Amino acid sequence: MSFRWLSRPNASSGMGVADHSQNTFMDLKLKKVYRYVIFKIDESKREVVVEKTGVPAESYDDFAASLPQNDCRYAVFDFDFVTSENCQKSKIFFIAWSPSTSRIRAKMLYATSKDRFRCQLDGVHYEIQATDPTEMDLEVLRDRAN
Repeated sequence: MSFRWLSRPNASSGMGVADHSQNTFMDLKLKKVYRYVIFKIDESKREVVVEKTGVPAESYDDFAASLPQNDCRYAVFDFDFVTSENCQKSKIFFIAWSPSTSRIRAKMLYATSKDRFRCQLDGVHYEIQATDPTEMDLEVLRDRAN
């Protein structure tokens, strides 16, 4: 009798969140050290870890280009904009990136872990789920922020 399934990650259990992931998010939120943070699930560690960060000078296009075309990711993006009253504002977006070309197992793993991870990111203003780049276009962020 084999019990190998006991040691495999269970998609329904969700993943833990690495301390570094939370600290990096807080650096983006409070210190404005990053424009964006991209997170991935490390199945061997069974937790969400930081994959990439973008410096404040990077653009939204840099961020979008950093997301893999064939795999899921979580991301936060610090969106700066000017209101109709000419006030400078900033809103943090949480993006659940799940391209239609990614593996079904990855989609399930990210979908079942999203709520637990998202709850750890206190200070996110808006959430977007995207399966292709048009669903998270810069115009979508502008519309949500205003």
